[in-house]
Amino acid sequence: MNSKVQSLKDFLAGQGRIALVEVAATKGSTPRETGAFMLVSASATSGTIGGGQLEYMAIDKARQLLLSALEGEMAAKRPEGAVSEGTARASSTAAATPPDGFAATLPSRGRDTRATLDIPLGPEIGQCCGGRVEVSIRLLNPALGAELIRNAEAEEAHLPHLYLFGGGHVGQALASAAALLPVHVVVVETRAEALEGMPETVETMLTPMPEAVVREAPAGAAFAILTHDHALDFLIVAEVLKRNDTAYVGMIGSRTKKATFKSWFLKSAEGTEAGFARLVSPIGGDAVKDKRPQVIAALAAAQIMTALVKSGQQSTGRLTLPAFATELAR
Repeated sequence: MNSKVQSLKDFLAGQGRIALVEVAATKGSTPRETGAFMLVSASATSGTIGGGQLEYMAIDKARQLLLSALEGEMAAKRPEGAVSEGTARASSTAAATPPDGFAATLPSRGRDTRATLDIPLGPEIGQCCGGRVEVSIRLLNPALGAELIRNAEAEEAHLPHLYLFGGGHVGQALASAAALLPVHVVVVETRAEALEGMPETVETMLTPMPEAVVREAPAGAAFAILTHDHALDFLIVAEVLKRNDTAYVGMIGSRTKKATFKSWFLKSAEGTEAGFARLVSPIGGDAVKDKRPQVIAALAAAQIMTALVKSGQQSTGRLTLPAFATELAR
C-alpha cells in the first residue's frame, strides 16, 4: 500500500525547489475553499486550488518565485558584477506578471520568498464564478515541508474507513473509484487472486473470516458488501448490522436478494426491523438501470461519500498550519 502521505513525501524529496500555493481568502463563489493548497516545482505540480485560469496564474507566479530564488543563489555565487547569459535570459522570462490588477504583491528577484495574488474570477481571466480569491505563494523550506508531512499524517490517521468486502468486478471498480476520495479504503477478501491489481493506495486484507474484520473496524466506518457468495454476504451484513456506529451499510444485489436477506435476518440471525432498515441495497440505488461494474461503482461511491459527509466523517482536505509554521515560511 502506497499512502497519499508517501506520495507527498516522494514529491517533496524529488522535485528540488518547491513553492506552496494556498488559498488564503475567498469572497463569493470560488472553486475551492480557504486552506486548499497545491505544490509547484519547476516541472510538476501536486494538488489543486481549483483549476482553470486561477490555477494557471498561480502556477506561473509560483514558478517566477522559484526562478527568482534560483537567480539569487546564482548571483551570490558569482563574482561581483558578473552576469551570465543564461541568467539574463532567465531574468527576462521571470519578469512576466499576471494582468494588471491581479497581483497584490510581487517578489523582488533573488530576495523575497513569497508573493500574493488577488484574483477576481470574472470574464477578465475567462472564468465566471463571480467570486474573488486571494492566493498566497511561499517558497517551501525544510521546516514548512516537515509541517506539511505532519499535517498529512494527522489527516490520514483520521480519514474515515471504507471496508469493501469482495474484490470481484464491482469490488475492483469501486476500490478504484474510492481510491480517489478522502477515505481509507480496505478491501477484504477470502481469495488471494481477487486482491491482485488493486490501486496502490488501497489496503488489502486476505482472511478466511471476513466477518471478524467487521468487529475490529473503527466507529463511523462505511461498509460495502459485494462478495462472490450470497451466503457470505448475508453473514457479513448481519455482523455489520449488529453495530450501531456505522456511517453506511450497503449490499450489492437485487430487490429479491434484499427480501431474501430480510427473511433470513429476522428469522435466523436474530435481526430487528430497525437494524434491517439501515441496509442500503442495491448499492448505488436503482434509479439508473445499468449494471456495468463501473457504473455501479460510480453510483455507490457517490452514495457512500454522501453518507460519510452526513455523518461528519469526511476529511476537509485543507491546509491547517500552526501560526509558527506560517512564520517559518516568511
